[in-house]
Amino acid sequence: MTFKSGVSVAVLLAASAPTANAQTLHNADGDEIIVRGKYLYADQVNALKTPRPIIDVPQSLSITTADQIIRQGFTSIADIVLYTPGVSNSQGEGHRDAVVFRGVRSTADFFVDGVRDDVQYYRPLYNLEQVEILRGPNALLFGRGGTGGILNRVTKKGIAGENFADYKASVNTFGEYDFQLDGNLETGDTGALRVNAFYENLNNHRDFYDGERIGIYPTFHLEPSPETLLDISYEYVDHDRFVDRGIPTGADGRPVEAFRDIVFGDPGENFTKLTAHIVRAAVQHDFSDSLKGNFSAFYGTYDKVYSNVYVSGYDQANTPDDVTLDGYIDTTERRNLILSGNFINEFATGGFNHTVIVGAEYINTDSNQGRFNSFWSTTSDDNEIFLIRRPLTLNNGVGVNADDVETSNDFLSDLNDDTRSNVEVFSAYIQDEIELNDMFSIVLGARFDSFDITVLNVPAVETRSRKDEEISPRLGLIYKPQDNVSIYGSYSESFLPRSGEQFANINGDNDALDPDIFTNLEAGVKWDLTPGLSLTAAVFEVEQSSPQVSDDAPETLEVIDSQTRGAEAQLQGRATDRWFVSVGYSYLDGEQVDRSGATGLRPRELPEHMISVWNSYQVTDRLGVGLGLTYQDESFINNSNTAILPTYTRFDASAFYDLREGLRLQINVENLTDTLYFPNSHATHQATVGAPLNARFTVTGRF
Repeated sequence: MTFKSGVSVAVLLAASAPTANAQTLHNADGDEIIVRGKYLYADQVNALKTPRPIIDVPQSLSITTADQIIRQGFTSIADIVLYTPGVSNSQGEGHRDAVVFRGVRSTADFFVDGVRDDVQYYRPLYNLEQVEILRGPNALLFGRGGTGGILNRVTKKGIAGENFADYKASVNTFGEYDFQLDGNLETGDTGALRVNAFYENLNNHRDFYDGERIGIYPTFHLEPSPETLLDISYEYVDHDRFVDRGIPTGADGRPVEAFRDIVFGDPGENFTKLTAHIVRAAVQHDFSDSLKGNFSAFYGTYDKVYSNVYVSGYDQANTPDDVTLDGYIDTTERRNLILSGNFINEFATGGFNHTVIVGAEYINTDSNQGRFNSFWSTTSDDNEIFLIRRPLTLNNGVGVNADDVETSNDFLSDLNDDTRSNVEVFSAYIQDEIELNDMFSIVLGARFDSFDITVLNVPAVETRSRKDEEISPRLGLIYKPQDNVSIYGSYSESFLPRSGEQFANINGDNDALDPDIFTNLEAGVKWDLTPGLSLTAAVFEVEQSSPQVSDDAPETLEVIDSQTRGAEAQLQGRATDRWFVSVGYSYLDGEQVDRSGATGLRPRELPEHMISVWNSYQVTDRLGVGLGLTYQDESFINNSNTAILPTYTRFDASAFYDLREGLRLQINVENLTDTLYFPNSHATHQATVGAPLNARFTVTGRF
């Protein structure tokens, strides 16, 4: 395979490929190049599966490195999404990451080292090399879901031949603090043990908010031969935090600013807890210079409980002082086993160069879900009315309602759901990247998925099952008028079974309905302006085809199509030796479609315009500063378009100073202008209140 200087970014697209030993070299022009294993690259997309320069990948994608995460003070997936074009955040009910990929909301299209990570929780960043966000349906490489895009976390691996210990400690002006440790110990010339760990004590601007998160991630790296790499890891996750569902909207459909300091919940019954044990193993072997294999095994157990009380109704015009509260407690016990492998072969035939990948994946998931609704003693129902005040007269399930009568909530009386799900998936895929000549390439492939689900509805003593078998194609065309410019077009498909992202049920008509099918048409350009600065731009159309039971003939199905169109652009990299810049823009448009056709309504959580800018400038050899902004156009909270998230612009800043080599002091300021804003929502009366002006102080160093 030919590698072109530092202009291209060589891509090790191996979903389970371990990171090999790293060292720094320089090319003839003096540019720094990183060597890992046999591949030269400045950045690396691990979510895909074949070694290929990013400029040759016919798809929009963005990478956020560990260095960017630290410099911009990111502490969550939501922070990264905020500075990525084409995607935005949803509230996730205050207990999970929820990303809107090109207008498609998802809580399950998350991957770690290319392996599915579909449990609902807030994913930490302490053990990551980088975060990769790919846009557009991605079924060929990732299977079901991924209907608008996917987010992949790339974890740190052991580095043979090195010993180091890095640390990071932070505290912010709300009193939140965290500690992180990253230690690598060589075990000879061909092995290393690396341990990442973190502790985070949570706090913010909202009453009652607290919690803590713990993560421990030991990983062992071994190179038993020059041709073989092995990585084995274990991760322990323990999260506990307060759940905040935000504030209601008023008569004008916008969040009621007068309520910005009120938490509409129960201090004792709004919480989420997660305990997880995750084991991963990955091996990469080069059978020859042209044939490579990647194989991985993943096993995880998850135990989660989520409890909350939230606003279900508010009528500002008629009862401005009253609010209706609802609630539930939800439990999830899940076990995931995922086995995957692929072979990558590079060869020439018929005058064309081919990079062929053939792979298979097996998934077995057991998921038990349970839910109890709230049950108020005064109404014998799941809803109760309270006077609006700070704080509400409610704590640990006991309070005084709007009629000044004591009421209590029982989370064990009204069973809403008790299901036992088993999912078995077998997948096989093939893709050929064909280099026709120096200017034209074709990417052609397809994936077969067999998705078999069985759901036991315990209260109804009813078992239902469904098996879906889908073929998802992918086609990409790439034209390179010169080495540092590519123009591409692509078509891809993905599907989502009717059991949904979390396999809750296939009751009612769901066991008779075919999956939703998503197709993506995309055209774009990628231009490496300099070896360290790239410009990408794309236009796209995502279409959803959703079979529904016909109103006129229930024994037949009718297909309802809806579309989202848009454009996005990103400029990222080093404009000069001292100036790093990242600028992103996205435009999104869509219309809801029902059985009668176009409704004239805009899909929820679809801002028309989004802009993000980040500048980091090295003032001196020791001092650096950063300045950024994020802008989000107004969007609708609900599909009826009666509730609105207002437009907002937020400014952020940072500064750092190196006291000496290996010791840095840093400050990150969020919401520099102290703007009141509402970044996301979940439902009509659940709008998140953004944090006011705050600062995070950080020290990083190496022992």
